[in-house]
Amino acid sequence: MKLFSRSKPKIKIQETKNEGFNGWLKCSHCKELIHIKELEQNVNCCPKCDYHYRISAVERIRLLADTDTFVEMYEDMKPSDPLNFVDTEPYKDRLEKAQKKTARNEGVIIGECLLNGQEVALGVMDFSFMGGSMGSVVGEKLTLLIEHALKECLPLIIVSASGGARMQESSLSLMQMAKTSAALTKLGKASIPFISILTNPTTGGITASFASLGDLIIAEPKALICFAGPRVIEQTIGEKLPPEAQKSEFLLEHGMLDCIVRRKDLKGKVSSFISYLHQEKLPKKKKTRSLEAVKKNKLVTLESTYKK
Repeated sequence: MKLFSRSKPKIKIQETKNEGFNGWLKCSHCKELIHIKELEQNVNCCPKCDYHYRISAVERIRLLADTDTFVEMYEDMKPSDPLNFVDTEPYKDRLEKAQKKTARNEGVIIGECLLNGQEVALGVMDFSFMGGSMGSVVGEKLTLLIEHALKECLPLIIVSASGGARMQESSLSLMQMAKTSAALTKLGKASIPFISILTNPTTGGITASFASLGDLIIAEPKALICFAGPRVIEQTIGEKLPPEAQKSEFLLEHGMLDCIVRRKDLKGKVSSFISYLHQEKLPKKKKTRSLEAVKKNKLVTLESTYKK
């Protein structure tokens, strides 16, 4: 039960004059002092060592999508508690807290947008919603997004940030691994490109399913990417892992990743990949629909549903 009650470390931002300079914090990687405004201006990356801090799903969408072009889909889908699961607290209570904290119904946002003028299907996992874990609704929304990309011949981009499958839903959660993978198989047979972007952390059942099935697999620097975490592996084999094991650079060296891209360069790189794959793989008869036509198709814009 310690797994459910473990306290999480927090970065303390100094806000009063008695505590020091207003807005200063210590980088958890290089230990240098940086100002919160510097961090925000550098897309939440340390200006000293370029350590990539986690960003929210909405911030990720703003980073990748052209301004005011993201159109959210299936935002009304909500999870249930079919097993009446209880650990240190009922699963229903955990869901309510997560929904109140994030102002979202689930841990993934899916939709269409323009990326440097190119129409794409985009899914972004939200780590702040129960650690980005994949339950039945997350798996269903991702599958619907994949099927939508297949129907409309849209390049697919999924940004992963997750602790793995959601154990409160047991086998219902594990089934989503097979479901999303099967949907991606159909997408691959149709020669529609899928770019998988792995961020810190991407672990468990997410890594073991759709996150590792991209035509291109991109990761951010020093992201933790694994199935079982380093502590679990060390306890299992009784040996210490190398310091950089299961990080992006280690996985790139051993062939799991295609490239590592800094956050500030991500949109440009993905855009160039899509441009190439679009010409090579998408059917020539595909006609790009206007964004207004998409909005009329009973979809809701992100900005109208999300409040800070």
